[in-house]
Amino acid sequence: MHRRTFLASSAATTVVAALGLSRQGEAQSSQVKPTALKAGDEVRLVAPAGAIFERVRFEIAAENMRGLGLIPTMGSHVKERFGYLAGTDEERASDLMDAFRAPNVKAVFALTGGWGAARTLPLLDFETIRANPKVVIGYSDITALLNALQQQAGLTTFHGPNGTSRWRPAVAAAAKHILFDGGAPVIKNPVPNFDTLAQHDMRVQTIVPGKAEGILVGGNLTVLTALAGSRYMPDMTGKILFLEDVGEAIYRVDRMLSTLQLSGTLDKISGIVFGGFTRVGNDGDGYGAFALMDIFDHYCRQANVPAFYGAPFGHIASNSIMPVGTRARINAEAGTIQLLEPSVG
Repeated sequence: MHRRTFLASSAATTVVAALGLSRQGEAQSSQVKPTALKAGDEVRLVAPAGAIFERVRFEIAAENMRGLGLIPTMGSHVKERFGYLAGTDEERASDLMDAFRAPNVKAVFALTGGWGAARTLPLLDFETIRANPKVVIGYSDITALLNALQQQAGLTTFHGPNGTSRWRPAVAAAAKHILFDGGAPVIKNPVPNFDTLAQHDMRVQTIVPGKAEGILVGGNLTVLTALAGSRYMPDMTGKILFLEDVGEAIYRVDRMLSTLQLSGTLDKISGIVFGGFTRVGNDGDGYGAFALMDIFDHYCRQANVPAFYGAPFGHIASNSIMPVGTRARINAEAGTIQLLEPSVG
């Protein structure tokens, strides 16, 4: 059985904190929480990754923000195009930094995912970001930005709906509880209304039973794995790793979890939570093909930490906010994630 620790601090990270933050890769050890939002706050809509080709999606994003009681403004380059990206790396990074430097802007919402957020990371000033902490929220490709801000600036960030997402009433209410009220809820699947004898959807499947505590890190499996070996990958010691993905073949899920295992990530964490793995299909026909749960079983049982599948986050309708950098407790048999502290100050 692997020896587990629930303490993320160490002598090394204490020294780094004493020396201050470096853009050359030293992570900030102390956690910084953004200020809680309130009705009427200005929020900046940015496009750190893919370009948006349908103009109506900008209108939808602005309406979503107003529906949350916020005042939306757009980054200067959100309508630019550079190949499949929303402007050059420098333009997308400058929109991010402009948002952090603007004292009137209280939150940064990613418009959409796609690909490209990782390309902006070397261009960000993490010292300035740490000195101006703000709510940052998005998911999918935005995973790269969320975890880099946590690792390099110590900033609590939020894996949740993008600006252009379908903000259902229950999702919006839960988001406001965390981001406005400083709530620390239990994140779990809602009780579904179904008309079958057995529940088919939104089921929790326990992989390794047990409970674990640790700071939440993670997001999209594909994007997070692409950070492996870089200075932007979170220190996984004692962390609870949460993962989701969409449109991946099972063999690629297998390959990415293998990367996390070979890199030592799965030897360090205290628990694993899998959210939606949407449109992940079988890889082979007939007897002998692996199911997705076979792959989860293989890696989680070797890691020997509490793990479950079916939490309500990811590319699904009930995309709950998962705060990156907040301490939580998971119960793999009940399928719950209890936040143990507010994620905003």
